[in-house]
Amino acid sequence: MRRKVTNRNIVGPDSVYNSEKVGKFVNYIMLRGQKETARGIVYEAMDIIKESAKVEDPMEVFETALKNS
Repeated sequence: MRRKVTNRNIVGPDSVYNSEKVGKFVNYIMLRGQKETARGIVYEAMDIIKESAKVEDPMEVFETALKNS
């Protein structure tokens, strides 16, 4: 008999930036299931990007960083 086909979990969009890429990035940062801590780290990094890079939208910097990696 063949095995059952399993459905993969779809990563939902992030609540603040409404981006699936940020949600996926939070999951990569997360250790031992502490998602709130990972979200705090990502949001704080976005705030630092917003202040230091003098950009209105830190998602532009995030998108270019993903393209360059």
